[in-house]
Amino acid sequence: MRKLLTASLFVMMIGGFSSCSAQKQKTSLPDKKEVLEVAERANRYFMNKWPDPGKEIVGKKVWPSNLWTRAVYYEGLIALYKVDPKKEYYNYAMDWSQKHNWDLMRGTYTRNADHQACGQTYIDLYEIDGKKNSERIKAVKASIDSMIATKQVDDWWWIDALQMSMPIFTKLGRITGDKKYFDRNYEMYAFTKYKHGGNGLYNAKDKLWWRDKSFVPPYKEPNGEDCYWSRGNGWVVAALARTLEDTPKSDPHYKEYLQDYKDLLSALVPLQREDGFWNVSLHDPTNFGGKETTGTALFVYGMAYGINKGLIDKKTYLPVLIKAWNAIVKDSVQPNGFLGWVQGTGKEPKDGQPLAIDKVPDFEDYGLGCVLLAASEVYKLK
Repeated sequence: MRKLLTASLFVMMIGGFSSCSAQKQKTSLPDKKEVLEVAERANRYFMNKWPDPGKEIVGKKVWPSNLWTRAVYYEGLIALYKVDPKKEYYNYAMDWSQKHNWDLMRGTYTRNADHQACGQTYIDLYEIDGKKNSERIKAVKASIDSMIATKQVDDWWWIDALQMSMPIFTKLGRITGDKKYFDRNYEMYAFTKYKHGGNGLYNAKDKLWWRDKSFVPPYKEPNGEDCYWSRGNGWVVAALARTLEDTPKSDPHYKEYLQDYKDLLSALVPLQREDGFWNVSLHDPTNFGGKETTGTALFVYGMAYGINKGLIDKKTYLPVLIKAWNAIVKDSVQPNGFLGWVQGTGKEPKDGQPLAIDKVPDFEDYGLGCVLLAASEVYKLK
């Protein structure tokens, strides 16, 4: 009996130690060197595949390489450069920008957010080099100024547009000190939030966003729930984080951006999958449920940013984002740097399906951009 008791106590002690160790592993910060290694490996794969950043992208049609998918990649690359300033990252971004003559896709006076997205990197490179080269932001500033010169504010009819264009307005507002950029940014954001689709694309009840008016009720997912697309809501998370970065706290709409950002993040916590990812359909795991990298990476980016800036509760969000980041590292980033479980371009859960660890999406760039954005903020965690 004494031997049995001793053995039982030993097993309980080992079990307790294992449980504590597992819990610690779940909440311990990722090693900074490992974060950079993952980011560098994924980026190296892409740079090796695209040695000429100005080369056109050939798929179902031919795309110039300053389209939105590539612009998102360069957002991530610049974020990585800021925490790991390798000259090759800077040179790659400069080469891309110069080969497009610092112009926007479809020309300077486009109002389309997807066509303006490349301007975020142009502005970043302008600032990195000490604001000495005004030609770098000439086109993007002219594009935004031409929008402000009109009364039209309904351009952002799909939520992806918020991430593609909002940070441009706030960056220009910060650089120039001109309030007009912050004012128009909010007017356009408010139209998307409150008016598009009838009563806006934001559902205050669920604290999530419909991708566009096509998904506003009575549209339903197969299980009867509203359709909230993971990456679409990820774009909103990123848009709000980047908007908060440059909007003065004295701005009359700063608090609304902050509250929307906090509310959206709070809605995501109970929706996280057991494996750390989020499903492509946030309220219907039966509709193409499974691992998906891009939405998950954008949520990691947003949560890590909020913790780093002291905007959200660390105890609540740190375990969530670490679980998600570890899932990306374990299940998405392959030994050669290829990213698995990336949903291709589209607007809803069914697009680009089925996903797989080795499936090449129609564009490989924006998924990497999302992961690099996440890595840059995870690296900063303390």
